[in-house]
Amino acid sequence: MASGRPLKTNRIPIDWDDVSPAWMTAAIAGHHPGATVADVRIITRDDGSNRRARFGLTYSAGSGPETVFLKAHAANHRWVHFRNGNLFNEARLFASGAMLPLDHPTVYRSMIEYLRLDFLLVMEDLTQRGADPRDATRPMTVEQVASGLRGLAKLHSAYWGINRKTHPHLGWIKTWKPAQGWLVGLAKRIPTGLERGAGILPGPIASLGTAGILDFWVRYVGTLSKGPVTMTHGDAHIGNTYVLPGGEVGFLDWQVVRRGNWSQDVGHFLISSLTEADRRASEAKLIEVYRQALEVPVNQLPTAQQAWLAYRSSAAYGLAIWLSTLGTDTYQSREISTALAGRFASAFLELDSSQALREIGA
Repeated sequence: MASGRPLKTNRIPIDWDDVSPAWMTAAIAGHHPGATVADVRIITRDDGSNRRARFGLTYSAGSGPETVFLKAHAANHRWVHFRNGNLFNEARLFASGAMLPLDHPTVYRSMIEYLRLDFLLVMEDLTQRGADPRDATRPMTVEQVASGLRGLAKLHSAYWGINRKTHPHLGWIKTWKPAQGWLVGLAKRIPTGLERGAGILPGPIASLGTAGILDFWVRYVGTLSKGPVTMTHGDAHIGNTYVLPGGEVGFLDWQVVRRGNWSQDVGHFLISSLTEADRRASEAKLIEVYRQALEVPVNQLPTAQQAWLAYRSSAAYGLAIWLSTLGTDTYQSREISTALAGRFASAFLELDSSQALREIGA
């Protein structure tokens, strides 16, 4: 319920009904300094793993967006995000003003309240640009995945070799590692994911069991701190993407942003976004599309063989993540989690990810 008191413009609303014209005027002022919001109305709200709402705006002075999208934490998921080291990442990234040289939503304001373990993003409503959000039930075309890989190559190139000295304002970004918080959640949920996937998952995957799947995840994530490192989106599966009318692919939800090896983004995006048939037919060419799009020192550019090996190993990440997600009931629909667990299971076997990890030395 709304508090009944005017919401201070520097505070995060506990209830969407607390958002006032004055609060929204302050929220968009950085991008639209002459605008005065006269009225706000809630168009849609979706309070799931995060709290989300779309607002319509009218103005008494100046001009600004007709609609905006607000995203904050849901109280019942804060601890999981905190435990995994993701709680404030997206808000800190956009508050930092960091350049993100691939398509992403414009963020008008980023707010953090550390004591309440909460954040808020006031951002562009992508529907105003005709964006088409995607998920596993609507796979991309090979051409669309190529667009997304070029975008990731731009991001990775811009932050190639990132460290505290090269980018002190981003020194808070964690380096990928198999942290205990992740292991606790994965170990708890993968068994249920395996049960729910029985009869769908290939036999060799089921026979690995939770311990085997976790072992491969740990081994792969352990390789991500080895050079070359860059800024990674960290959660670049198809459900965090959209396709613009011209075919360009953009990326949403930067909560898992990390410092690490490029292959984590590339593998998670490519394998999750294509049908298994399209992946098999096109993945080698697509990895080369990504490699050729990198703009990094020649002596640091992965060779074709190195890129392919790193990509082959990456399926170990998505396999554990999506079996774990399949073992939950509040993060993704059963249909989406089943589809993605199946895609990564097939890729893990067909790419022989276990052998690739041995060759890398994981």
